[in-house]
Amino acid sequence: MCIHSVLRAFLSALVFAAFAFAWGSFPQKDSSVSRDVPVTISFYRDVLPVLQRHCQSCHRPGEIGPMPLLTFEQSRAFAHSIASSVGKREMPPWFADPSVGKFSNDPSLTQREIDTLIAWANAGAPAGNPEDATPARNWPQGWMIPQPDVVVRMPRPVELPSKGDIDYTYEIVPTGFTEGKWVQMSEIQPSSRANVHHAVVYVRPPDSNWLRHAPIGMPFTGADMTDDQDRQDTHFTTADILLVYAPGSSPDSWPDGSAKFVPAGSDLVFQMHYMAQDHATSDQSSIGIIFAKHPPRQRVLTLQLTNDRFVIPPGVDDYRAEVHGSLPNDAVLLNFFPHMHLRGKRFDYNILHADGSVEPLLRVHYDFYWQLSYRLAEPRPLPAGTVLQAVALYDNSKNNRHNPDPDAAVRWGDQTYDEMMVGFFDVAVRADLDKPHYFIRSGDTPAQQK
Repeated sequence: MCIHSVLRAFLSALVFAAFAFAWGSFPQKDSSVSRDVPVTISFYRDVLPVLQRHCQSCHRPGEIGPMPLLTFEQSRAFAHSIASSVGKREMPPWFADPSVGKFSNDPSLTQREIDTLIAWANAGAPAGNPEDATPARNWPQGWMIPQPDVVVRMPRPVELPSKGDIDYTYEIVPTGFTEGKWVQMSEIQPSSRANVHHAVVYVRPPDSNWLRHAPIGMPFTGADMTDDQDRQDTHFTTADILLVYAPGSSPDSWPDGSAKFVPAGSDLVFQMHYMAQDHATSDQSSIGIIFAKHPPRQRVLTLQLTNDRFVIPPGVDDYRAEVHGSLPNDAVLLNFFPHMHLRGKRFDYNILHADGSVEPLLRVHYDFYWQLSYRLAEPRPLPAGTVLQAVALYDNSKNNRHNPDPDAAVRWGDQTYDEMMVGFFDVAVRADLDKPHYFIRSGDTPAQQK
């Protein structure tokens, strides 16, 4: 099943809107600062540690932040922009309702950290003593994960036109793995991020019939397939997912004792959704992989709750779509990744209990331009039979400033002017369970298992 994300260009434009380019764009003073900050404040002692913890992962060369915030000189130019954005809690981006769940990757600043940044801007952004600086973080070059053990790259670049819709593009890449590999971390790196609307890397084991007549090592679309089944395979698959990429999303990094699995002899299938950007270019994406040091106790599977049978009427500002399903076997819930398009408003994950009660797990005030994953601070064991529900709310009214056409009824579709509802979630299961076997419920007959 495929998802979409936003173009990096749109995302950068949004970030630029959040951070103005001149000091004069914001008031020179902010009286909202609490007194729980030092009387004298400086960049090196007080501000730099906050930027290292919360900002530099994106705001450094080669990453998604539009300006680097590594040095005093770089940060001073944006002092009041930073103060304004963090004061409004626009940065760092995070959209989970704080009353529902706790998440280990929540980048939100504490009130003291916010007050520190505001006070520094109000004081004229003093440098202080460079000897007070905490050691610079050793950020990896080109990757957010540590240096990968293996980098798998699409062999052929995909030529992208300057205009028009672009069909989903696939490229099948043999791994050459002579033994099964447990994957602890992974990260997708497009070479033309501005054109990548989404990317999913699937695992195709050697005994799979999925896309069996498709070419190896060269890009293709469904329209290129002459076999009916292969053409259908470009629209639907039950294949295991190694990683989903959307600009703004985080790489995968699994807890010790948990990892994803790539069988020996598998192919990686890159599914790319591109969008034209007013100039012809090409993309040749890669995935970096770090292997687990030891065989894990649990295997991580990416599952999903999907509703593709809705119609959002024109002008409706609170349309509700829902889907639920029960887990066939025990699992430990790790992570959520909700996905909608431009009319997305809110996305909830819940547990539906047998007594009729609803237990909320995550509530996201959805922002199409920041499609984030949400990792549970405490993984949640779920017994077989647990019913998970996903609920999506859409705003198809003229009040939604991102709405392409409030007068149109909206259905499921590939392009951003269509809509989607996909509630991805990651679970840890027994290490010997692959995805097909996980979905065999205990007590199923052989016929039911097929």
